[in-house]
Amino acid sequence: MGRAVKGLFESAQQTLRDTAESTLTKRVTDHLGCPLSEIPNVALHLPSFEHVNLQRGVEAYLAEHTPDAGWFGISGTRYFSTLIEMLAEAANSGSHQLGAVDYTTVATGPNTWTEAVQVGLVCTAAPDGAPVVLGVQGALEDRGEHRCHLQVLAADRATAAAVREEIERLTREHDAFRGQVLSLGMNEHHGNTLLTFLPRPALRAEEVVLPDGVLASIERHIVRTAAQTEVLRRYGQHLKRGLLLYGPPGTGKTHTVRYLLSRVPECTVFVLSGRAMIRYLPTTTALARRLAPSVVVVEDVDLIAQHRAMTEGNPVLFELLNEMDGIGSEADVTFVLTTNRVDSMEEALTQRPGRVDLAVEVPKPDAECRERLLRLYAADTPLDLPSAEALVAATDGVTASFIKELVRRAVLRQADQGGPLDEAVVDGVLAELMAERQTLTRSILGGR
Repeated sequence: MGRAVKGLFESAQQTLRDTAESTLTKRVTDHLGCPLSEIPNVALHLPSFEHVNLQRGVEAYLAEHTPDAGWFGISGTRYFSTLIEMLAEAANSGSHQLGAVDYTTVATGPNTWTEAVQVGLVCTAAPDGAPVVLGVQGALEDRGEHRCHLQVLAADRATAAAVREEIERLTREHDAFRGQVLSLGMNEHHGNTLLTFLPRPALRAEEVVLPDGVLASIERHIVRTAAQTEVLRRYGQHLKRGLLLYGPPGTGKTHTVRYLLSRVPECTVFVLSGRAMIRYLPTTTALARRLAPSVVVVEDVDLIAQHRAMTEGNPVLFELLNEMDGIGSEADVTFVLTTNRVDSMEEALTQRPGRVDLAVEVPKPDAECRERLLRLYAADTPLDLPSAEALVAATDGVTASFIKELVRRAVLRQADQGGPLDEAVVDGVLAELMAERQTLTRSILGGR
């Protein structure tokens, strides 16, 4: 009797489900003209940081095929469920119904944002006119990785696959990353990959103080016009190039890199440092290929590129070498590496052609450069230096960062003590920095 009652109850539930179809399921099946059970599962899965590009691709597709289409959402519990799973649950139990669309905010640049669909569906058409439903879901964990998803629902697989390919093409065509300065990192709370837009530096050549001819040689190697690139392609010459900037800490390597980035506004730039070198090197080089012309900046490469004779070998170094080799000579990708310890670096990186083809020393500034640095850092201050000869002599052997800090401290002292900001104030600060008890501070700042 118990089994009979249970069977009757289950039969009644099924009858109710069959007669009370989910409003969500009905919206989808009415548009497609076929039951949910016959719809093939065609999807596009992208890293979570690509959500902005997926949104752009879908928007471009809708603008072309169904510009008046309206999005609809899903009500009910949606955590950890894909769109196709939610539709199946809606059909089986009615647990999901039509609801409001969920939106989230995604960055499109250093200071710009846009709204993107977090969970939502939209009725549209394939290029041949066949009915299609698109579903977008952002930042869902998939096999240990956070991804965003596009679900393409159509009556047959060929139609759905064609729509997916077209949206994927439009996603690349409207890529928000192209021409930007980017950095990859990790969200500490959720563990998913974050892509950060950075402002592109804006520096003038006179703000980069290097020995005569050094900056010009670097620019010739890195900065290239579209016409020059076309000439290289026409004659079968490689486009990929590598630059190594080496020298003591504080001499201006990073500053020089910033200037170079301001000279190639058409290039997409990726900045790698610290932990990002370990985890995101393959992702970065893949993006660099896709968004070429591009520049990959690897700062303090000596942290992963010590000579094998000094260590047991660093797998990140081997990954870097493989990625630099794997880019291919035809790809317009530039690697810019900086190091404070060139003597300890791996010979495979520094001596093999095709990986690094220009190495430039960024030395401590000589007397002429030290005077230029003093006047550069004091340009926006009331510091009066009719003759900097004595200061230049007294700062022999220091770095650019030391001189910058010297001027900053002089400005602070003048603000505290009052009176004119002149060479006497700078002399007092310099004497304090050169005192024996300031040995470590002086070393950190790049003093002798």
